[in-house]
Amino acid sequence: MAARPRLIGLLLVEMVLLMAVLGGLLFGAAGTLLWPSAWAYLALFFALGMGVSLWLARVDPGLLEERLKPVYQRDQKAWDKVFLTCVIVLYVGWTVLMGIDARRMAWSHVPVWLQTLGAALLVVSFLGVAWVFATNSFAAPVIKIQADRGQTVIDTGPYAIVRHPMYAFGLLQFVGAPLVLGSWWGLILVPPAILGLTYRTLGEEKMLREELAGYDDYARRVRWRYAPGVW
Repeated sequence: MAARPRLIGLLLVEMVLLMAVLGGLLFGAAGTLLWPSAWAYLALFFALGMGVSLWLARVDPGLLEERLKPVYQRDQKAWDKVFLTCVIVLYVGWTVLMGIDARRMAWSHVPVWLQTLGAALLVVSFLGVAWVFATNSFAAPVIKIQADRGQTVIDTGPYAIVRHPMYAFGLLQFVGAPLVLGSWWGLILVPPAILGLTYRTLGEEKMLREELAGYDDYARRVRWRYAPGVW
C-alpha cells in the first residue's frame, strides 16, 4: 500500500512526458495548434491510459511497477532491445507523418463518422489491454522471463482464445489513431506493424517454449496467436 502513491506519482510523470512528446511531434509537424482532432486524440489517449493505469495501481500494483520500468532492461533479450529501438524510431516518424498529412498539407480528408470509429477502436484497444492485465500479471512490456515474480503460463480469459491477446488489441491503435487524427497516410504503418509484431511474437514464443514450463502444452491447446481462424 505504501508503494502505491510512489507508483501513481511515477505514472503521472511518465504520462505527462509522453503527452508532451506526442503533442510536440503532432503539432510541430502540423505547424499549428489549431488542430481539434489532435487535441481530441491526445485527450482520449490520456484519459484511457490514465484510467487503465490507475485501475491497475489498485488491482495489481506489481504489474504496474513492472510496466513502468525502463524500455531497456538487464534481463531483456538483446534482439528485443533492437526491436524496440526500431519501434521508437518508426513511431516518431509515423506521428510526424500524420501531422504533416492531416494538417500541414491537408492531403487527407477523413469523414467525421470514420474519425468516431477510430475513437471507438482506441477505446476497444485499451479495454482489451485492461482485460489482458486483469488476467495476466506477467504482461511486461519487454521480452524476458520474470523468474523473480514466479512467472507461470496463463491460459484463462483472453489467453483461452488466443496466445497473444495484447498484441491483437494493440494493433487496433494503429488503425484507430490515424482515423481519429484524419490521416489516411497514417494507415501506412499497419502492414509494418503486423510484420514487426509477428517477428516479436515468434521470438517471444521461442523463448517461452525454451524457458517457461508448460508453455508447449498450452500452445498445443490454444492454436491461434492473434485471431481464431486467422493466425
